[in-house]
Amino acid sequence: MILERFEVPGLAHYSYLLGSQGQAVVIDPKRDVDTYVDYARARDLVISHVLETHIHADYVSGTRELVAATGAELWVSGHDEGQEYRYHYGDRRLRDGDELVIGDLRLVALHTPGHTPEHLSFLAFEQSRCGQPMALFSGDFLFVGSLGRPDLLGEESKRKLAASLYQSVHTKIAHLPDGVEIHPAHGAGSLCGAGMSQRPQSTLGYERFCNVFLAGYDEPQFIDCILSTVPEFPDYYRRMKRINAQGPALLKGVPGDVPLAPDAFQKVRDRQDAIIIDLRRPEAFGGAHIPGAFNIGAGPNLSMWAAWVVPYDRPILLVGDAGTDLEQARRSLIRVGFDQIEGYLKGGMPAWIEAGLEQTHIPQISVQELAQKLRFREQIVVLDVRSPKEWREGHIEQAIHIPGGELPKRLDELPRDKELYVICGSGYRSSVATSVLARAGRRALVNVLGGMAAWNKQGLPTIA
Repeated sequence: MILERFEVPGLAHYSYLLGSQGQAVVIDPKRDVDTYVDYARARDLVISHVLETHIHADYVSGTRELVAATGAELWVSGHDEGQEYRYHYGDRRLRDGDELVIGDLRLVALHTPGHTPEHLSFLAFEQSRCGQPMALFSGDFLFVGSLGRPDLLGEESKRKLAASLYQSVHTKIAHLPDGVEIHPAHGAGSLCGAGMSQRPQSTLGYERFCNVFLAGYDEPQFIDCILSTVPEFPDYYRRMKRINAQGPALLKGVPGDVPLAPDAFQKVRDRQDAIIIDLRRPEAFGGAHIPGAFNIGAGPNLSMWAAWVVPYDRPILLVGDAGTDLEQARRSLIRVGFDQIEGYLKGGMPAWIEAGLEQTHIPQISVQELAQKLRFREQIVVLDVRSPKEWREGHIEQAIHIPGGELPKRLDELPRDKELYVICGSGYRSSVATSVLARAGRRALVNVLGGMAAWNKQGLPTIA
């Protein structure tokens, strides 16, 4: 039997291809599905089925895209009746205990609600071997070191879902042997659960010993424990849920591979009221950028930060430099639903500057310069945009704390008559934040390069 895991860094998303006797099934695919098609073709596999564990909240599902590319059957949960989010597509609705057999592989659907009401996990058997279950593809139910957060449907539903999660742990998987491998849909870095391990897989026995949520809590204790640990809630999760319930649009490729000379780029921006995402490093963006651009550096964090701060209702234009992997950037954006990518600036900012077109700047300073300004009690404001956990671990005494993802809706909390010095962990998120603030009309902005990592390495003072 073939078992291959595909990882999307940043989203910390895992999807799986399982193959046997010339057929394959894909579980929880990402949006850019050519990865699975190419993998299957190279091994003479036919992707016959695509399965979903649940209606995802943190990325746009690739199930419909993969079905369109391969002709496979799409099987989704049938436990969504009467729920706020329901599947509006799929060839078969799976119920608890339903099976799929391809070659020597048998997959049994287990209804494991709690993260979402309709959630399924898939128990895998190699039929020619011992007859014991081999692996559990647990989606967002059971993670390595954690469980799925039960608060995605809001305050009114979270305690009920937490109780369902408790029952799923104590009834659906209680009878399974310790040796069952656990293959979740996410790893460390995902906000779909708290405290996930860096390891991509585990065993059920190890989780029984080491996963705090599988400890000997009674149900009320379990509910209080898991609800006290849920991470911050990104607003874009609600939009992802709606898209994945209704059915994502079919792209049939990765849009936006269109180089645009500066004058053509400017015309598209003006004619379509397009949003510009500048993919360069913070210091390059600060030195010169197109007015109104978001700075979200290319790399693993692009998907999440774009989803958090960029409006979804307008076309997208990209700006990179010689080292920017524009194809990966476009893939990152479609994974979270930015489908209207019109193209990218040919020649990058040097071409824009040489064309004599409008540019603007955001000053950058070092942590030593910031410390000196604070020491002399200059009338400035430090804005810390790190996560609540990072803030609690230590921050600059005079700082205001607003997590970067919440900044677009909390702009009124910031004073308008003072310079804002924006800091994060390294300078990446603070540059995202300064670009958000500049687009909102704020002036007197400064990005602190190196962030709190550099601040701490210099031994500068913090409070907890």
